Amino acid sequence: MSFVRRAATVLAAATALTAGLALPALAHVTIQPGSAEQGGFTKVTFRVPNERDDASTTKIEVAFPADHPLAFVSVKPVPGWDVKVTEGKLPTPVKTEYGDLKEAVTKVVWSGGKIESGQFQEFEVSMGQLPKDAQQLMFPTKQTYSSGEVVDWSEAPKADGSEAEHPAPLLKLTPATGEDGHAAASASPATSTGASSGAAPAAGSPSVAPVAAGSSPSSSDGTARLLGGAGLAVGVIGVVIALLSLRRRPTA
Repeated sequence: MSFVRRAATVLAAATALTAGLALPALAHVTIQPGSAEQGGFTKVTFRVPNERDDASTTKIEVAFPADHPLAFVSVKPVPGWDVKVTEGKLPTPVKTEYGDLKEAVTKVVWSGGKIESGQFQEFEVSMGQLPKDAQQLMFPTKQTYSSGEVVDWSEAPKADGSEAEHPAPLLKLTPATGEDGHAAASASPATSTGASSGAAPAAGSPSVAPVAAGSSPSSSDGTARLLGGAGLAVGVIGVVIALLSLRRRPTA
């Protein structure tokens, strides 16, 4: 028993140490999810944790990229918070699929609410069209506390790959997959199912063959569990009957 208690103590200490080391990384203002497809539209969430024990977060100011302006930006209301979206004229109009873009959102500010110590708040934004010629977008963010302190999350990633002290929320942009790729991926299981069955589905009942073939792994697994459970039940009943018969057997 003493060995078990010592092991539990060591495990608890290791868990606490790991959590303590992870807290600084989790305390940054981040953007979720961290990636989106180039040329598309996306919905992101700015996740803001409160890092101070003696003050609450009262204002969040997110700057939008000026080198790759976004034509469409809308925000989701957050109960208890006021939001202000600021637009500005671009030094040089940017050509888009929808025409020349002369103005774009430059800043979004949430204020009037509170993020208390040990809490976090999420602020959702829908935006696009994302650039096709960029690998990432930075959203420098200022976090204001009730004490008057302002933390500037605006540092770019370091060249050596290490994390900056106050990194800016970063949205990585990946090449667009396209609808054809999704269609091919979704069609491939059905094609392989048809090939393995050795016969094409009957006309007028396209769902019969895919369902039967596609459900075989889960069906066999469920059947095995059912048979196993039934066998266990039969075994228990046999043991009970044997015990009862022993109790009822007359003694010599």
